[in-house]
Amino acid sequence: MARPVWAGNLSFGLVSLPVGLYTATDSHTIHFHQLQRGTSDRIRNRRVNERTGEEVDLSDIVKGYDAGGEYVLVEPKELDEIAPGRSQTLEIAGFVDLDDVEPIFFDKTYLGPRGNGYEKVYSLLEQALTKTGKAGIATFVMRQHEYLVAVKAEDGLLTLHTLHWADEIRNPKDEIDGLPGRTRGTAKEVRMAEQLIEALAIKWDPEQFHDTFQEKVAALVEAKRAGETVEKAEPAAEPTGAVDLMEALRASVERARSPKSTGEKATISGKAAPKKTSSKRRVGSAPREDLSGLSKADLYQKAAAANVSGRSHMTRGELVKALSAA
Repeated sequence: MARPVWAGNLSFGLVSLPVGLYTATDSHTIHFHQLQRGTSDRIRNRRVNERTGEEVDLSDIVKGYDAGGEYVLVEPKELDEIAPGRSQTLEIAGFVDLDDVEPIFFDKTYLGPRGNGYEKVYSLLEQALTKTGKAGIATFVMRQHEYLVAVKAEDGLLTLHTLHWADEIRNPKDEIDGLPGRTRGTAKEVRMAEQLIEALAIKWDPEQFHDTFQEKVAALVEAKRAGETVEKAEPAAEPTGAVDLMEALRASVERARSPKSTGEKATISGKAAPKKTSSKRRVGSAPREDLSGLSKADLYQKAAAANVSGRSHMTRGELVKALSAA
């Protein structure tokens, strides 16, 4: 069996399950060793201190950000601390119709005409592929590798998608241990899962998603440079046990369907924790809701109801701040 290249939890609503990420394909690449010309001596890469010329052990290497005249040193564990949940959890923000996701968001390469006088031929192929709904299959060699590709027409352009060779596709049953096989959920559980997916359905809006981890890394560098600290991310959610599955599904559906709830915290047991209220009230206005006692799932639903931009990738603390500002 293959070993996963990443392991963590996949979560949607209050349901969480441990998963592994496996490479689905093989490669035809023939790997060469580097040798010194005229000998059979291998050439190896080493981590060398450029000042002393001495080799450095991997455990003694830290990351350094060039802040202009000085380096801000960042330990590997500090990067894990600001996004442990992100590194261990694959959290589904919502479910969209696949047809709504434009092909441009999938990895590809643009094709453009090269040289003058070939615009008409380019346009002709693009129009023909658009009207027929076909894609051109081809092979070509680039950087000492041969590729199988599909050429498509998209929005007035020709795009090229690399494809895997048929014998590169691995059989998941041979690679992944512990597949469900004949284990299936009950009809009631399946219906409840379908209701949860529908309740978490969202409109595809790519502007709501951005690389928050890079922003956190930049904030970490600035904080260390100023001698300050940054808030650590929340730990990954615990996997949902089979015994609690139905209750977790039911609670998730109820929470997803009630984004404007009074803020009572639902639990897997079905009981609700009392809502915390602020002791301070402003004269002539409604009391501001205390968000400190709400879970991240509660805060997310409130953020969805308030149409908070970028909520899908916010931490619990960021959701609280965004909702307070809203």
